[in-house]
Amino acid sequence: CFQTSLDLKLGKKVNEGKTKEVYELPDIPGCVLMQSKDQITAGNAARKDRMEGKAAISNTTTSCVFQLLQEAGIKTAFVRKHSDTAFIAAHCEMIPIEWVCRRIATGSFLKRNPGVKEGYKFYPPKIEMFYKDDANNDPQWSEEQLIEANFCFAGLTIGQTEVDIMARSTQAIFEILEKSWQPQNCTLVDLKIEFGVNILTKEIVLADVIDNDSWRLWPSGDRSQQKDKQSYRDLKEVTPEALQMVKRNFEWVAERVELLLKTKSQGRVVVLMGSPSDLSHCEKIKKACATFGIPCELRVTSAHKGPDETLRIKAEYEGDGIPTVFVAVAGRSNGLGPVMSGNTAYPVVNCPPLSADWGTQDVWSSLRLPSGLGCPTTLSPEGAAQFAAQIFGLTNHLVWAKLRSNMLNTWISLKQADKKLRECTL
Repeated sequence: CFQTSLDLKLGKKVNEGKTKEVYELPDIPGCVLMQSKDQITAGNAARKDRMEGKAAISNTTTSCVFQLLQEAGIKTAFVRKHSDTAFIAAHCEMIPIEWVCRRIATGSFLKRNPGVKEGYKFYPPKIEMFYKDDANNDPQWSEEQLIEANFCFAGLTIGQTEVDIMARSTQAIFEILEKSWQPQNCTLVDLKIEFGVNILTKEIVLADVIDNDSWRLWPSGDRSQQKDKQSYRDLKEVTPEALQMVKRNFEWVAERVELLLKTKSQGRVVVLMGSPSDLSHCEKIKKACATFGIPCELRVTSAHKGPDETLRIKAEYEGDGIPTVFVAVAGRSNGLGPVMSGNTAYPVVNCPPLSADWGTQDVWSSLRLPSGLGCPTTLSPEGAAQFAAQIFGLTNHLVWAKLRSNMLNTWISLKQADKKLRECTL
């Protein structure tokens, strides 16, 4: 029935929504095909129109957004784009809650909170949840209602831990997408997402779709330029011309969403080691840099034994215009970091490989510096890479997204460890 069925055997239809159909894939156990439709709706389908090409636009948007989030380290159901109008996803039992994250007050929030002016900004972003129930117009729910509902999906009971994980994840996902739209001078106003429980791993993952129906997007922070589905909701009447205008907005987003996966900002880490005996310590820094997608070069130079060569290497990296963070790895007496810091405007971080016998004395050569030097010290190779990533993350949304995702995943693993421990003690 679709071009997709040419090379993928479709099983039974699992689900059908207003804008998509979900099919089992007998040849790929644990996966489904998410097939978009050329349909646009508003107000729980009170308004409904066919928009030629919408399925392809939505599929492009969702595929790019999920790829961005997945590469950052967010757990999602997305597997890969399959065709112009369909993608393959992990089969999930969906949790019937729409999670909404808002940076700016607009839309239904203003109706529910009279007295709040449009444009009010939330710091941190505001999280709300709505129970998916078309008959009752998706009522707003509290955390308590969700916990008391005692839902169970794919064998996982939705309790306090799971609600906390979804709330935290919603904020992180919003912030990553908000940051990713900023280089294009677009304000992400709010975002609506859904989670499911992966039937194979029993994990809560971001599921369903994130397309131009899922958010409000204002170029230059200007509501009158809105490019999202609100432009369709706001139509007095749906004429062919009006529908074309809405379609142009959707195409505008689909073209730019591919740019979310790229960054103009370059950056690199240069690790200077005082001796090749420090190589294994430096390799750990390089490996950690790779997890953030940051190129890392290793060099051997001693500020004590060859200061002219150290400064020549420094000049080489200053002269090609690529933003650089230097990491100085020197044991015993660390002259390398302080000499570098006193002779470059680029950031330098000390990461000395301390030995057990002299470490407590040696570390002072990294910590106690002459005035005028700003050269922090971290003993962890992974910490040095993270420090560099935080500097590059200020101008590179892809690096920032990985840092933000790491924070979330660390928090989730602690939350799950606590739950497991309590279950054992009970």
